[in-house]
Order: sequence, then structure tokens, then C-alpha cells
Amino acid sequence: MSDEKLVGIVLVSHSARVAESVAELAQGLAGGGTAVPVAPAGGTEGGGLGTSAELIAAAAASVDRGAGVAVLTDLGSAVLTVKALLAEGDELPAGTRLVDAPFVEGAVAAVVTASTGAGLAAVEAAATEAYGYRKV
Repeated sequence: MSDEKLVGIVLVSHSARVAESVAELAQGLAGGGTAVPVAPAGGTEGGGLGTSAELIAAAAASVDRGAGVAVLTDLGSAVLTVKALLAEGDELPAGTRLVDAPFVEGAVAAVVTASTGAGLAAVEAAATEAYGYRKV
């Protein structure tokens, strides 16, 4: 790991397997760029479906490299859990931002953009732009 400050990415899903798979996909599609710190935070501590504030906070701490942390979520209560953590003020690293983006496409865009060394605003913009990706 270099000393380069990179934006960290946290992927919050109701399912641990979904979060892990999307993290693997995004990192794989980022190709030869700088390895971006990405952490899945899926499911509950007991392995069930749901969201866990503790898992999200631990994931955010694990990817914090000083350039901010972008958090992408899958569904409603995951968003609410992240918003509650942000409201607490001290549960997540400074510079943590909830990103309004589609989960899979946004994660790929965020990781690819972060791998270029881009800052948090650019990573957020790339992820958000994924809403406009057309498939047909």
C-alpha cells in the first residue's frame, strides 16, 4: 500500500453476499489502476439479512486513507442506518459521505474513479452519474 491518499468506498447491502460480490466486481472492473480500499458491510453481525451500524462503522474505519469515504447503499433501511451514523457525528471517519447512486453501477464508477486518485467530489459525481447509464 502506498502513502497516497485515496477515497475509500463502503458498500452497504442487506446481504453480506451481495455486498461482497459487488465489491469484488467493482475492484475487478477497475483493472490496473491503483488498488482502492473497498469494504463490504452487508447483513447483520449474526449473518442474517439486514443492516448493522457496527459493521458499517468498522468498514468505514477500515477504508479511511484520509481522502474521504464514499458510502453506497442498496435499499431504504441501509440509507437510514448510514444517515443515523452520520448524524451521530463521531461514528464514521471525517469526510464520510452518503452517495446517492445505483448500487452496482455506482460502485463500479466510484471504484474506477477513485483508482485514478480522484477526490471525494469526483468519486461521488461519477457514482451519481451512473443513474444515467442506459442499457437499451
